[in-house]
Amino acid sequence: MKTLLVTLMLLVSVQAVYAERIKDLASIAGVRSNQLVGYGLVVGLNSSGDKTKFTGQSLRSMLARLGLTLPPGIDPKSKNVAAVVLHADLPAFAKPGQKIDVTISSIGDAKSLRGGSLLMSPLKGADGKIYAVAQGNLVVGGLSASGKDGSKITVNNPSVGRIPNGATVERAVASPFNRGNSLVFNLHNSDFTTANRMVEAINQVLGPETAKALDATSIKVSAPLDPSQRVSFASLVENMTLVPDDAPARVIVNSRSGTVVINGKVRVQPTAVSHGSLTVTITENDQVSQPNALAAGSTAVTAQSEVKVEEQGNHMFVFNPGVTLDEIVKAINKVGAGPSDLVAILEALKTAGSLRAELIII
Repeated sequence: MKTLLVTLMLLVSVQAVYAERIKDLASIAGVRSNQLVGYGLVVGLNSSGDKTKFTGQSLRSMLARLGLTLPPGIDPKSKNVAAVVLHADLPAFAKPGQKIDVTISSIGDAKSLRGGSLLMSPLKGADGKIYAVAQGNLVVGGLSASGKDGSKITVNNPSVGRIPNGATVERAVASPFNRGNSLVFNLHNSDFTTANRMVEAINQVLGPETAKALDATSIKVSAPLDPSQRVSFASLVENMTLVPDDAPARVIVNSRSGTVVINGKVRVQPTAVSHGSLTVTITENDQVSQPNALAAGSTAVTAQSEVKVEEQGNHMFVFNPGVTLDEIVKAINKVGAGPSDLVAILEALKTAGSLRAELIII
């Protein structure tokens, strides 16, 4: 009997009531990171740089800013230079002078950025303003090597590098944390029941009408105006605990890997399922036809095909009303259903209206 070796059945059954902190369920509106992007040059490469024209133009422009003017018509191509794009995340409340990590990616035909150094490059936000400046030596996890006979080996990706603490913050992003007389907490997963429980948990500690649910995601909490008191207040609210509501009944099927994830809220209505498989085997046998020594003709090879069809015994099982996830898995494993068979059974149950869950195929 087959077993579900490839299919992963995630059995999530809540048997004990547990509480989670508000900081794990929600975030404060406006307290977020911001994406930064920039353009720069990586120099000092070991003949593994770009051969593109815009790299030479960038090099000419950089030298001009440094006071060196190249004669017209000279194309400053160099295999030791590569044009790169920088990107980084500016954390919430980041202040000028603080350091952030930067990721550097080649945008030309550079073979490797290993051993290179990034020259001073500005990082801009979506508004076009400079928020950080990056510079430093790259850390590249990839490796590429080739021989004279054309053989080549590549480990990971040598055209992407990183500079830990490679950018210095030059401008702070205005935060709405200290504005107004309230804070808004946004749930990571929208749910009316969880939002209502969060309101009850806050009001139970801080008093009635302190928190109000705006919708299934946002909870508005009255907060002090003084910034120092607001920090303490946010810390107090974040560490309050509540029991979030269970996720809706869902079955997630990954059609590429055959992975199936079923949560503990899935239920099946009374249903009879018949499972069987049909196996078709085609065998090709080549036969040599040799004519008689006295007869005219030549030796020929003829193909003989043998087609065999086998149908395994059908298995039938019945789901009783309100059957649990554990019983579903046991029943399907009992008949030896493989990953593709399991997906077919779940889709048929959903079509028949017996599967009381949302079936999502990714």
